[in-house]
Amino acid sequence: MLPAVAFWTGLGFLLGSMPFSVWLGRWILGTDIRRYGDGNPGAMNAWRAGKWRVGVPALLLDYLKGAVPVSLARFGFGVSGWGLVPVALAPVLGHAFTPFLHFRGGKALAATFGIWTGLTLWEGPTILGGLFAVFLLVQSVDAWAVILGMICLLAFLLARGADTITQAIWAGNLLVLVWKHRHDLRHRPRLRPYLLRFLGR
Repeated sequence: MLPAVAFWTGLGFLLGSMPFSVWLGRWILGTDIRRYGDGNPGAMNAWRAGKWRVGVPALLLDYLKGAVPVSLARFGFGVSGWGLVPVALAPVLGHAFTPFLHFRGGKALAATFGIWTGLTLWEGPTILGGLFAVFLLVQSVDAWAVILGMICLLAFLLARGADTITQAIWAGNLLVLVWKHRHDLRHRPRLRPYLLRFLGR
């Protein structure tokens, strides 16, 4: 089991480290997507730089680099138990701290959806996506939508009887997301203007 865990952890980190959004920006647009938006080397700035023709493949590749190694390790090669923790977290860590960009990677949101696909098939990413959408609709700080969505995902996982291993993966994933969103989290959540108007404030 240990060699398999080491192999899939290393492969997951390597795949996660590949800055597809930056590479696609250079190959297709001849520009650095980090010059756009918040300077993040992720799919959102790829979209800002090149709309759908760069944003869609960037998002898909960032998602797959989490989904593919975790799915193969778990369902194809039977990696389980505590060995699944480093395997699942490796793509997220690789994306967030890629050595290809001097360890200044993206915010690891697409990779997060990927690893939860590998762990729970459709359930985790569907619940997480729905939660993100709800929190984005009611408040205007994207980073808080991410963190609140993750907290609610834990509640869902616990309701489904998540074991300690799954909880450990969730905790590691949350820590990475909090670190990568730490600057935006300094801003308090703010209700959307339409809700304030509805509430008469």
